[in-house]
Amino acid sequence: MVTEQLKDGYDVVVVGGGAAGLSGALMLGRARRSVLVIDAGAPRNAPAAGVHGLLAREGIAPGELLERGRAEVRGYGGRVVSGQVDTVSRDDDGFAVTLSEGRTVRARRLLVTTGLVDELPAIPGLRARWGRDVLHCPYCHGWEVRDQAIGVLGTGPMMVHQALLFRQWSADITLFVHSMPSPTGSEAEQLAARGITVVEGEAASLEIVDDRLVGVRMSDGTVVRREALAVAPRMVARTDFLAALGLTPVQHPSGFGEHIPADATGRTEVPGVWVAGNVTDLSAQVGGAAAAGAFAAAQINADLVTEETRQAVAAYRDTFSAETEARVSELVSADRRHGL
Repeated sequence: MVTEQLKDGYDVVVVGGGAAGLSGALMLGRARRSVLVIDAGAPRNAPAAGVHGLLAREGIAPGELLERGRAEVRGYGGRVVSGQVDTVSRDDDGFAVTLSEGRTVRARRLLVTTGLVDELPAIPGLRARWGRDVLHCPYCHGWEVRDQAIGVLGTGPMMVHQALLFRQWSADITLFVHSMPSPTGSEAEQLAARGITVVEGEAASLEIVDDRLVGVRMSDGTVVRREALAVAPRMVARTDFLAALGLTPVQHPSGFGEHIPADATGRTEVPGVWVAGNVTDLSAQVGGAAAAGAFAAAQINADLVTEETRQAVAAYRDTFSAETEARVSELVSADRRHGL
């Protein structure tokens, strides 16, 4: 919750304090913008032991990465606070951002980086192991489970693709069809050619011994030994607070879940609102999310520069017009005094 004193207004309010949000705030702070980051403190990768595939920070603990990021943002004058955004509404040419504790701050622009929620199958034990020995991305976790007995749980049409991917990290792969139709034709041939075992029937629960996954129990009671289980979740953007702006998640083209659509710069269909990271790109890893946040922040700064320049030109013209009118009036008065 927010306890420290905040200003009433900021150039940019960043909703979400993960890699995308902090990277965007860092860019904005270096651009000498007033920026506030509101962080609900529920990072998607919190259960993971380390962040992988991030150059020069390989294996860093997620919490340590975020703490470093917060310090860097604050070093350029940015504010980072803990809090939950309740609603966002239009306020003249900007936005009113209302937190759950009742405080409202104004933003000229918004950068939304709230990430997503992983919706998992209702199988006992699955959620508790998520990010440990139950995982979804081979590029995030494949090295850590290399050469182990890996299961792939069928939850969608990409299950065969996922099984073939994990085959790169281990020769012992089992595909649990679970609630999906059994592979046929070329897919069945591909699995057989790669030595991937296919198990029919529904998975009922996970077998855990000494805080380790040791197998998958099927609905008929059979236990298939496994040391890791890959599950493709349904991923849904965390954006309920944007409903008042008419901005709601839609189905992602991949079919993997729901996201907030945006153009290549992160600009949404609502003027003044940008998005970055998993809230729009469901497959973005930490490095990609951070890069997207920085890029969106640069576009936001450019948009503000354009607005400020337009306002400055209008003020300049008004001043020039007033000075010209005053000068003309002065000349007319002088002519009259001289009888001209």
